[in-house]
Amino acid sequence: MPVHVIERMMAAFEQPGANIHTPYGATESLPIASISGREVLDETAVRSQSGAGTCVGHLFPHVRVRIIEITEGPIATISETRELSAGDIGEIVVQAPSTTREYFRLPEATTAAKIADGRPQQVTDVEDRSHDCPPPPALRPPPFWHRMGDVGWMDESGRLWFCGRKAHIVEANGHRMFTIPCEAIFNAHGRVFRSALVGVGPTPTQRPVIVVEPEPAAFPETESDQRTFRAELLELGRANPLTENIATVLFHRSLPVDIRHNVKIFREKLGPWAEQQLTSSE
Repeated sequence: MPVHVIERMMAAFEQPGANIHTPYGATESLPIASISGREVLDETAVRSQSGAGTCVGHLFPHVRVRIIEITEGPIATISETRELSAGDIGEIVVQAPSTTREYFRLPEATTAAKIADGRPQQVTDVEDRSHDCPPPPALRPPPFWHRMGDVGWMDESGRLWFCGRKAHIVEANGHRMFTIPCEAIFNAHGRVFRSALVGVGPTPTQRPVIVVEPEPAAFPETESDQRTFRAELLELGRANPLTENIATVLFHRSLPVDIRHNVKIFREKLGPWAEQQLTSSE
């Protein structure tokens, strides 16, 4: 949830104690965590604007999250992963009662997204009072972890921070660049409505490109306006180590988004568009 949306929603409340809560999760596992609007505005927004990512809050009861080293390909068991320390960005995996065990008739997708825990659980049916002796323990299906497809980190207080989709990571000169932290640097410009980081070319030597959608009526129509606007954005980028190597800015009138809620940017479409724009201009 963008900070400016939370600000506008909070400003609309009549009661001073009113609040909103933003959950984090996925179709395969929801809910995982939640954060209040007041906590965002009072504590985490300033960190998000400097490139920390988006704080999605504390975990719900009975939810476990691990941040593991980013790995391509299936992972058989959780013992094959390396859990990262607090503050380090990695792949988010979750274990929760609400998590789906498999994809319907998609065994390859299931193998790619699920990680065996390796610990069978035993439970006793305490409600069965028909025998003098307690019944033998029954075996539940073995626990497992679900790979969210997201990257993020945990802070020292146990809050989860979201840094974007794993598939959207840009690799430039062997260095990983995460979308949400990088985009926040450019979104701080007063004329920027939203932006998207995309990579042009093959990994790990992609060219990082920031595609900017200006605020309504703020689109730079002339080449002179574009040069001025671009220079201001690049200056913002150079001032932060996360974005100092971004040297290309493109302007887009309306970024392609998921039509369900007008938030998720289709970076898969923007990458080829950016490459086409650069090819035609060079």
